Amino acid sequence: MPTEQRDWYDTPLYYDIVFDDGTRQEADFLEGAFVKHGDGKGRRLLEPACGSGRLALEMARRGWDVSGFDGNANMIEFAKERMAQHGLKAWLWEDWMQSFTLPKGLKGGFDLAHCLVSTFKYLHTEKDAAECLRRVAASLRPGGLFFLGLHLTDYERGTAEHERWVAKRGKIEVVCNTHTWPADPKTRLENLRTRLKITDAGRTHTQETHWQFRTYNAAQLKALLRKVPELELQECYDFTYDLAEPRRFDDSYADVLLVLRKS
Repeated sequence: MPTEQRDWYDTPLYYDIVFDDGTRQEADFLEGAFVKHGDGKGRRLLEPACGSGRLALEMARRGWDVSGFDGNANMIEFAKERMAQHGLKAWLWEDWMQSFTLPKGLKGGFDLAHCLVSTFKYLHTEKDAAECLRRVAASLRPGGLFFLGLHLTDYERGTAEHERWVAKRGKIEVVCNTHTWPADPKTRLENLRTRLKITDAGRTHTQETHWQFRTYNAAQLKALLRKVPELELQECYDFTYDLAEPRRFDDSYADVLLVLRKS
């Protein structure tokens, strides 16, 4: 079976099926942490890199006033269509994390913003990463919260890592295999490859995507945050999304989730 070279963001339905399983848990965490670490006031939400809109839809269902953007036009179109199908509204537009601006007519002063599951690592330079944080901070009201989640890197690791998920929706099955190779400590870039084996309407095909992430260990991420002092660290969790189990901000685990407060 030949493998098609294709950006998985250009097939938002299959991407959405892979990641949908954790949506409710993530939304529960966002709402709980917003009350625990913020003032609990307001329901305006901004999601940089909103992708297929899975969390945008869930938060809109819960009564949040949702705005979000993504750099991939196919993702935005998919997200808008699913909102309409559910009779919900959200302000969604095409834009990039390091240079986004709010559309005319959309006011800032958001109560909550979030960027989870390592999407932030698509920003390949320190300049772009810092600029994204500054723009998020500028979009928040004083006291607003930004939740930033990403995988930390162990630069001593010398072998590739492999993750596999199997997900179904109706008659569609997607098997996702992601390989991550050791990061280059000098460039701080790591190579990734994802293969999706998709069975849809009785036909099976495979598509493959190659890309790079910018990597961080705890010290590097702390150094970046110091460049944006208007975002103050409140607490640190991991990808279990357990509010009863905060973590130290260090390299003892891989998946860090930071709660940052706009001063």
